[in-house]
Amino acid sequence: MQQQYHFAVDLGATSGRTIIGAIADGKLQQEELTRFDNPLITTGGHVYWDIFALYQEIIKGLTTAAKRQLNIVSIGIDTWGVDFVLVGEDDAIMRNPLSYRDPYTIGRMEEYLEQVCSRQQVYETTGTQFMNFNSLFQLYAMRQEGNVALSHAKKILFIPDALTWMLTGTNICERTIASTSQMLNPRTGDLDPALLETVALQRNQFGDIVEPGTIVGHLTEEVQHLTGLGSIPVVAVAGHDTASAVAAVPATDKHFAYLSSGTWSLMGIETPEAIINEQSQAYNFTNEGGIEHTTRFLKNICGMWLYERCRKEWGEEVRQMGHAQLQALAMKETPFRSLINPDDTSFANPTSMTTAIQDYCRNTNQPIPQTPAEICRCIFDSLALRYRQVFGWLKDFATSPIHVLHIIGGGSLNKHLNQMTANAIGIPVIAGPQEGTAIGNIMMQAQATGGVTTIWEMRRIIADSIEMQRYEPKDKDAWDAAYSKFLKITKQQ
Repeated sequence: MQQQYHFAVDLGATSGRTIIGAIADGKLQQEELTRFDNPLITTGGHVYWDIFALYQEIIKGLTTAAKRQLNIVSIGIDTWGVDFVLVGEDDAIMRNPLSYRDPYTIGRMEEYLEQVCSRQQVYETTGTQFMNFNSLFQLYAMRQEGNVALSHAKKILFIPDALTWMLTGTNICERTIASTSQMLNPRTGDLDPALLETVALQRNQFGDIVEPGTIVGHLTEEVQHLTGLGSIPVVAVAGHDTASAVAAVPATDKHFAYLSSGTWSLMGIETPEAIINEQSQAYNFTNEGGIEHTTRFLKNICGMWLYERCRKEWGEEVRQMGHAQLQALAMKETPFRSLINPDDTSFANPTSMTTAIQDYCRNTNQPIPQTPAEICRCIFDSLALRYRQVFGWLKDFATSPIHVLHIIGGGSLNKHLNQMTANAIGIPVIAGPQEGTAIGNIMMQAQATGGVTTIWEMRRIIADSIEMQRYEPKDKDAWDAAYSKFLKITKQQ
């Protein structure tokens, strides 16, 4: 019997790729077919994504699969959140979608919350953390600007749903991607009509909500002709890339937390229902859709952004140094000498990250890190301690004990920070997989097409297919003392 393959489209904010995956002998096999850039387009005072270029790259990937005579049995697409495509009465895309990186929303969130709907009302309705580029505030900003495309939009499709529509002609609204919009009510499981009304929209302008793992259509005759493939089913996977990544957590039971580690760190738990109360709002936790009707209750933490920005500023000699070498040097520095709050607003997008870190330490009467190794050690110590703080909040919200933290994403390769995180939070850390998003995408397709049945079977296959590293907590007394110091320093801010 010819091997069956699932075709995954994984689109990030800077690049994208197509991957094929198959389950054979109880293990997942995968191969990257194509990789491509996802550049922003700046014109007319706005910043756009090129939705047609992304569609064309998907067609290229499918054509490559057809030329290799691969037996593709399903297709699934995941992307970043919040952004959307506007479709007119003639069922044509009216213009390229605006990017969340466009500054047109600056100040609009505050204006909306002051003049249109209160912060408390929005959070109680959606349980979504407040970020100025959330879809709700983008739509408000577009209305204020008199955006002609929005005023004539028949349909509004989030990015993965738009690409699915371009491949199949089917109009859907997948739940995990919709949950990033700040318009989805997790209690009803649908977009909230009252919030839509605040931006002069109606519910029928969006597709029906579908759950991850739903077959939503088949390739159109046009796409079949372009690619050389047949009428292949397209699956609404967990369309938000973080949701796909969390689907790939190789947990053995429900007693786990996860940390999706990259430029941003997202720490959270899976819950059967949304957690929306005064405390979750005060800590700015968010409730986003997960697989099998779960909620991803999580908090965004500024992650390796700090380290990445500093590396760009350091001299050529340091930039050419491998990550492992620089991080090994950092581990030789005095621990907990200088600490920062990684989520302080001064680190959002400073002109110089090294200067911002030094200024923070100066303003809190700490030794000022000077060398790259000292700054790197400061960042890692501080991240681990911030993880401990957020993890403590998660334990208070969780309805069952948390026995292990799974670290997924590119940051799972950072063995030093992984060990420090285990030390800080006091429970074992399991690192891997690195490429969780594509794995989650593929496995949701496998579930939709009958290759696997439950989330736990899916996660068992993933665990059997990847290499994982386990880190046990150490040096409890030293990390307890460091955490007390961290709290005193960060409360000064």
